[in-house]
Amino acid sequence: MALLERHDTGPVAHLTMAAPERLNALSDEMLAALSEQITALSTDRTIRAVVLSGTGKAFCAGHDLKQMQAGRQAEDGGKAYFADLFARCSKVMTGLRALPQPVIAQVHGIATAAGCQLVASCDMAVAASGTRFGVNGVNIGLFCSTPMVALSRNIPTKQAFEMLTTGRFVDAEEAQQLGLINRVVPPDALAAETQTLANTVADKLGAAVKIGKQAFYEQASLPLDEAYAYAGAVMVENMLWRDTNEGISAFLEKRAPGWSQ
Repeated sequence: MALLERHDTGPVAHLTMAAPERLNALSDEMLAALSEQITALSTDRTIRAVVLSGTGKAFCAGHDLKQMQAGRQAEDGGKAYFADLFARCSKVMTGLRALPQPVIAQVHGIATAAGCQLVASCDMAVAASGTRFGVNGVNIGLFCSTPMVALSRNIPTKQAFEMLTTGRFVDAEEAQQLGLINRVVPPDALAAETQTLANTVADKLGAAVKIGKQAFYEQASLPLDEAYAYAGAVMVENMLWRDTNEGISAFLEKRAPGWSQ
C-alpha cells in the first residue's frame, strides 16, 4: 500500500494519507509523497478539485516526532535537518495554496500541530463531528511557529494566539465558528458531503475557478485600492474568454452552457 494513495472520480482527485499506525504523521516520506502529487496536479487539466483525507483514527497528527528526535544525532544537533524539514513542509503547504484547483480537507479524528496547519492550508474543509483541532506543540516545549502562519490566516488573532500558547484543542463546531473549517457533518456522512462539495466546484468552468483562486489570495494581501485595481484587471481578462461569453449567453437564454473546457 502506498503511503499516499490517489484515486480520481471524474474531475475530482482524492489524495488519502495512508499511514494510520503513525496517525498519518508528516514524515519525510509523507512530505515527499505530498510534494510529488502537488507537482503532478499542478499541470493536470483534467482535475478540477482535490480532496485530501487520512485513513485510520486521525486525519493527521503533525510532524513525525521520532524522526525529528533522530535528526538530533547529527554533529550540528539537527540544525540542518530541522531547517530542511520545515522548509520542505512549508513548500507542501504553499504548494496546496498555489494549485490551480481548490483543495478540500476531509477531516476526522484529530488534526494537530502541522496536521492542523495542513487543514488551514487547504482552501476549504469539511469535518466530522467529534473531530478535534489543536496547535499543541507548546505542551511538549515546541511552539507551533510554522503552523501559526496558516492558522493565523484562517481564524481571529486572539483565538489563534490562545490556541498556540495554551495548547487548547477546539472541537469541530468551534472550529467552524472560528472559520477554520466550512462545515461539520456526521461521521458517516463525511465522505459523501465532501464529495458533493468537490463535485459542485468541479462542475464550474475550470479556468474561471483557477483564475479566481489565484486572485482570491493575491488581493487579500493588497491595500484596498490596489486590490480593486488588481481584481478589476482579472475580471477584464475573464470577461474576454469565449467560454465566459458562452456562459453569460446561456444564462440569458435559459440553457446549459456549451463550454469548451
